[in-house]
Amino acid sequence: MALSRLDIHRRNRGERTLVTLAGDIGPATTPLLRAAVEQCLLDGVTEIDIDLTTVGSCDARGLDVLLSAAWRAGRVHARLRLHHPCAQIARLLDATGSTSLLLTAPVSPVPPTASSDHMSTATRGPEDRARRPDQPVLRDGIRLRRLTRRQAEDMREDIADLAAESVAGTVGEAYHDRGDFLHRLAVTAHRRGFALLVAETTVLVGCAFGFPVGSDGSDGRQGGGTLQEIIQRLTSCARFVVLTQVVAHPHAQHRDIAHRLQQRLLTDLHSSLGVTLLHPADRGARAAFSSWGWQIMGEVVGLPGPVAPCVLTLYAEGQPWARR
Repeated sequence: MALSRLDIHRRNRGERTLVTLAGDIGPATTPLLRAAVEQCLLDGVTEIDIDLTTVGSCDARGLDVLLSAAWRAGRVHARLRLHHPCAQIARLLDATGSTSLLLTAPVSPVPPTASSDHMSTATRGPEDRARRPDQPVLRDGIRLRRLTRRQAEDMREDIADLAAESVAGTVGEAYHDRGDFLHRLAVTAHRRGFALLVAETTVLVGCAFGFPVGSDGSDGRQGGGTLQEIIQRLTSCARFVVLTQVVAHPHAQHRDIAHRLQQRLLTDLHSSLGVTLLHPADRGARAAFSSWGWQIMGEVVGLPGPVAPCVLTLYAEGQPWARR
């Protein structure tokens, strides 16, 4: 009996990818399908269209790969859709209640491709996995994405989970209550100029959010305080970004996520200076921010709250250090 074969053609269009399958999805080819779909997610694709026109059959394991990929895509606000299944696949989708993955509108056909655009079970090897320049890839398979206020609201629980995970079991856990985190996110989201960035692979691995203060008319008060005046006195800068929260997954592979999020947020908000306020006793957070390049300015009185917060500053790359 001949081994089943599955050829995979992938064509990228910005952050959208069309994947055309030809052959059968069975025990011998399911691993290739899984690898191909997971690579799309790792490459930061937000729309994955899978054309099944030339797929003769698909077993339960193959369907499970597609369903799992669709679920993971949804977790990072991407989408996977299936097009033109054969009758057998359509019945399988109907029996499992998965017909919502189908999109009946036709997708653009993939034109004839060069060998670099073609993958097959027989020829695909590790050396062929170099990413092409047209793929929307951030190094290490991590992409940064800015969310709207509505998207931030939709992901608030996932972001809170990540924030809790990032401090679990550390000395700073006592200073990072989940409810307080959600409250800070909700309050900051109503600030003028609010911006939230997330870092993603196939799951959420980091986030940073804040708002601008200064010449653009944004509100620099902290509950009626004079944060703008204090920062201007400390740094001679009247315009800056308050980074309300920076969260990064603690895994060593993701050690530079916080740095990339912070610098990207400063760039997006057109500012050369970031400011954050920490509880003075939260030594864990102070150590983390210091490792990310923040400069500790000390505890500052004059702002509302039960304790005088510790103020830290961060300059955008290429900018001079703050003047004491």
